[in-house]
Amino acid sequence: MKHLLITILFLLLFTSPLFGQPNETGVLYIWENGSSYKGEWKDGKKHGQGKFTYGKGKGKGKGDEYVGEFKSGYRNGQGKYFWSNGDKYEGEFKDDKPNGQGTYTWSDGRKYVGEFKDGRENGQGTWSSNDGEKYSGEWKNGKKYGQGKLTFSNGEKYVGEFKDGEYDGKGKHTSPNGNVYVGEWKDGRENGQGTQTWKDEDAGVFAKFKGEWKEGKEWNGIFYYTDGSILVRYVNGEWIDPPPPSKTNTHQKYH
Repeated sequence: MKHLLITILFLLLFTSPLFGQPNETGVLYIWENGSSYKGEWKDGKKHGQGKFTYGKGKGKGKGDEYVGEFKSGYRNGQGKYFWSNGDKYEGEFKDDKPNGQGTYTWSDGRKYVGEFKDGRENGQGTWSSNDGEKYSGEWKNGKKYGQGKLTFSNGEKYVGEFKDGEYDGKGKHTSPNGNVYVGEWKDGRENGQGTQTWKDEDAGVFAKFKGEWKEGKEWNGIFYYTDGSILVRYVNGEWIDPPPPSKTNTHQKYH
């Protein structure tokens, strides 16, 4: 008899409106792990507008919250997802993941506005931070990939190609002091053909290196003044002094 009473009490408690029944729109439904859902249902699944809060027990998403559209039990359509660590995403969802246009904001103030695919930054988008760093361009699987522009608060700037988050391909880099490199890059460093221009605060542009670069260093080419006079040559990364001027031409020029 005691066991029968306990069973009846359990059924009454967990089938009451407090814990809800699937398909009862607007009724709060609570799972054993503490997760809860209040919203629209269809055929026993979350469907339409609703709010889902993850329980704080074991498992992924504990303490997270989603408010928005559902379809057949999955997050689909427009919605907002709040992580327990303070991060948040607002935008389009498909099959439980950010897909389409959206905005992801980190708890430290960083922000990405643009396209998502399968929960990652993919396509065109803009990332920015509180310290003034900003990137606008193409993304692939959460990394800068393709054409883009990266700027820093100190005036440093890169415009060109990226691969896996690094300068890679053809691009132009401008330093805070005005020095400029235009040419090829690989893995974030100057590699291949390129021209570096150095500036002097008083004289303006005063020297250039034009030629081949390897892992960020001048490799094969000529370092010359802007008037064309040769300063030094590089051969396989070695500094080679220019040959002495001829009797008929006392001022060597680079063309």
